[in-house]
Amino acid sequence: MDDRPIGMFDSGFGGLTVARALIDLLPSEDLVYVGDTGRYPYGSRSLEEVRLFASQITRMLVEDHDVKLVVVACNNATAAALEHLRYEFDVPLVGVIDPGLRALLSVTRTGRVGVIGTVGTIASGAYQGALKRRSPAASGPPIELTCAACPGFVELVERGETGGDEAIALAKQLLAPVVAAGVDSLLLGCTHYPYLARTIGEVMGPKVVLVSSAEETAFEVRGILSDTGLGRRPATSNGSSSAGSNGRSHGTQRWISSGEAGSFVRVGQHLFGPELDEADHWEPPAAAGSRAADDEALRRGALLPEALLTEEMRTEEMLNR
Repeated sequence: MDDRPIGMFDSGFGGLTVARALIDLLPSEDLVYVGDTGRYPYGSRSLEEVRLFASQITRMLVEDHDVKLVVVACNNATAAALEHLRYEFDVPLVGVIDPGLRALLSVTRTGRVGVIGTVGTIASGAYQGALKRRSPAASGPPIELTCAACPGFVELVERGETGGDEAIALAKQLLAPVVAAGVDSLLLGCTHYPYLARTIGEVMGPKVVLVSSAEETAFEVRGILSDTGLGRRPATSNGSSSAGSNGRSHGTQRWISSGEAGSFVRVGQHLFGPELDEADHWEPPAAAGSRAADDEALRRGALLPEALLTEEMRTEEMLNR
């Protein structure tokens, strides 16, 4: 048994959908959530930038908050950084791409499925790669995957504008490829997108099943905690823990933002609920100010193996020899 908190991060508010699913499934667990609102959105940033940000946040969660597991509750960060983080940190790490894909494939009837996400996530090919790694189903139709980038969706959510004429007009434009493909199920491949589910559903129509990765990710976390013995000590019938250490049957949540804490609370309460009533500010490590310096920070700070270095980093290394 392990009473340390679970860590979770996202570029902003989207990961709150995963946080809600986790709190509902594992109510006794403590949670530390980081919204990197000072540097969002991640979708337009380079893979190297997202990897650096993810490494900085994970290091803060592990070293400053002693978390026992980290949920990368951001599709873009999962695509760009999950394997790097697993090499760098000695705690279990859970992303949202594989759980989301599992949920999507479990509901399709025709095999025509769609994924929408940020420009960075879709361009990374993460979902196509995850599908190729899966063993073909013994039964069921062959899978036809259509992916579409939806720039602008994250910004709508971060502003709290999840409905209205602007959202509908943008959704009609961006969802045209998956509508044309005739998908019967659509994965909301960014943790911000469930907040736009009503708008997306209106454009896609009632016959298309909308799928979120949040619940499946929470189930994966529960499985890891069970398999590794990292779950919190269960409460006894009188509400105290079995070891009598804290007397709490419900976990606590701590909210952290790299942006303005007051704004994080205002938007967060609108999206998540009144439990998000206070947030702390976290100042990320000072930016080096150049792409080359950030790459060097990645190489030295993360101690990346040769197999995980980007092509640009390898080229620069060869020129400097």
